[in-house]
Amino acid sequence: MSAWEPIGTRSQPASAAASPIDPAACPAHDVLRGAPEPAPPPTALVFASPHSGSIYPADMMAAARLDTEAIRSSEDAFVDQIIAGAPDLGAAVIRARLARAYIDLNREPWELDPAMFEDELPEYARSRSARVAAGLGAIARVAAEGRPIYARKLTFAEARARVELAHRPYHDALDRLLAAARSAHGCAILLDWHSMPAAAARGQRARGGGPCDIVLGDRFGAACSPKLTALVERELESLGYRVARNTPYAGGYTTEHYGRPAKRTHALQIEINRALYMNEATREPTEGLARLTADAGRLTRALADLDVSSLR
Repeated sequence: MSAWEPIGTRSQPASAAASPIDPAACPAHDVLRGAPEPAPPPTALVFASPHSGSIYPADMMAAARLDTEAIRSSEDAFVDQIIAGAPDLGAAVIRARLARAYIDLNREPWELDPAMFEDELPEYARSRSARVAAGLGAIARVAAEGRPIYARKLTFAEARARVELAHRPYHDALDRLLAAARSAHGCAILLDWHSMPAAAARGQRARGGGPCDIVLGDRFGAACSPKLTALVERELESLGYRVARNTPYAGGYTTEHYGRPAKRTHALQIEINRALYMNEATREPTEGLARLTADAGRLTRALADLDVSSLR
C-alpha cells in the first residue's frame, strides 16, 4: 500500500482540510535542475534539503504558544545555500520552503502524536515510533529544550492539510527526479543534506579521532552501495573534515524510504556540524559557510565523475 492511499479513506469532505496557504502564491518547495526540462538530467545526482525551510504559515503560528524565534533552532539553516551550486555541476536539487516544524518532510506523512490532537487519529497513523515519543513526528510537538510548540490541540484535518500542501508534493517531486535519473543513467544517487547541533557532534567521535564534523548515514549499509559511502567519506576527509558513520544519525525517512540499491536508487544522508559554518546562538553565518559551500562543490564534482555502473 502506498503511503498516500489512506488519505482518501477519511469521511470528512476535502473542504474541511483546505490548504492554509495558497501553493501557487507560496510554493512549499523549489526544484532546481541540472538541465531544463525536457532534457534528461546530466548526472544521476539528486540533492535534497528537507529542513532548510524558514516560512511559518499563519495557521501554525495562530495555534502556537512559541514565537518563530523560539522554534527556528530546528531549521537546518543555510544548508540549501551550501548546495545551491549543485545544479551548475549537473545535480538536481529539491529544497523545502516551509519550516520543518510545520511539517517534517523527513518523516512518514502520518507519523503523528495522538496527544497533540483533539480528535482520534485514523488507524493508519503511525503513533508509536521513537520520533513521535520524542515529540518530533511529522508535526513536531516540541521545540528546543522540550518546550511545547502549541497552545491548543490540533485537528486531524489540520494535519491532513499540511500533508497535502507540502509533504505529498515534495515527495512526488523527489520521486520524479529520481525516476528521471534512473531513466537517463541507469541508477539514481540521492544525497539528503542536513545539519546537526554542535552538541550532538561533540558527543560522537570521528573515525580519525576527535569530535565529528560530518556524519554519513546509510542505514548501516542498507540504503546505498558501500562504494558510495566510502567515496563520500574519502572525499570529505581529503578536504580536512572528521567523518563518522551512522551514529548518531543513520538516516531518516528519506534515506530509508528511497534507499533501495537493488532497485537502482542509492540514498545517503549527510549531517553537517553547524559550528562549522554558523553561530548557533545568533543563527548568523560565519566565514566557514564559504568554505563548506566550495567543498560541497568539490564533492559534487567527484560524484558526477563516478562510474555509476560500478555501484552495487
